[in-house]
Order: sequence, then structure tokens, then C-alpha cells
Amino acid sequence: MRIDKATQIDAIDLTELTIRSKSHWNYSAEQIEEWRNDLTVSETYILEKEVYKLTKNNHIIGYYSFIKINDIDVKLENLFVDPKFIGCGFGKILMSDFLQRIKKTKIEKIILDADPNAEKFYKQIGFKTIGKLETSIKNRFLPIMELRIKAVANTVNN
Repeated sequence: MRIDKATQIDAIDLTELTIRSKSHWNYSAEQIEEWRNDLTVSETYILEKEVYKLTKNNHIIGYYSFIKINDIDVKLENLFVDPKFIGCGFGKILMSDFLQRIKKTKIEKIILDADPNAEKFYKQIGFKTIGKLETSIKNRFLPIMELRIKAVANTVNN
């Protein structure tokens, strides 16, 4: 198992994984189709953002991506695991890699807009919910979450 920077040739596989993973949470096919553009990982996206994939036996199990907002803040845009592997610890492995990568920089804070189904996962790592973002689905809100790097203990590595 290894984590490497994604390349342009990974775009289709990452997009398909994202759609499978999002579909795992019982969103309708119509809703997934409405979100297709947002769930697409394009070659340009991979070139412009930091995208890292977790592979095992040459198969992509999951990935994460982030962007630098300014000198001290980053936004975790994606963290997806193939549904076959949800609950097996691979999300934690990806998050641990992400945090180790960030800790080597001057970044002080990570923000993200979580799927409501993932809020508990992020809270276990130490993220705090600081707001909510209304979505296209009536009465559905994305938790806006943040993690201050100085507050991170070894919660991910335990």
C-alpha cells in the first residue's frame, strides 16, 4: 500500500471512485447526476491542486485533495474511499498522510465542508464544526469544519 501524488491519467478512476463513494450514502441517482460536475476530478484539477491517491496492488482505494487558501490556511476539498473499503481504516490512513504533509509546512488551520455522513469521522480526528452551508437539497446542510494544527495530537495515528 502506498500514497502517491495523483497524475492526469488518474482523472477517470478518481472521478468514478468519487461517484461510487458518494452514492454509498444512499443519495439518489438523480442527485448524483445533478452533482456530477462537482464530483468530477478532471486532469486540470489534478494539475492545479494537491491530489494524493492511496493504492493497493495498483488499485486506487481512496484519495484526498486540498488547496492552499493563503499562507496559513488550507482547504481539504476531497477525501474519498472506495465503498468496498469504507470502515476499514483507509480514511484514517489518508487523513494521517494529509496531516503529516501539512505539519511540514507553516499551515495553521485546515477547513472543509463535510458531507453530513462524514462529520463524525472528522470530529474523531479533532475537527470542530464551526458553521453550516446550505445545499441544493432542501433542509440539508454541509457542516463547515476546521482543525487548528497546533491542537492536533496523535489522534489520527492511534
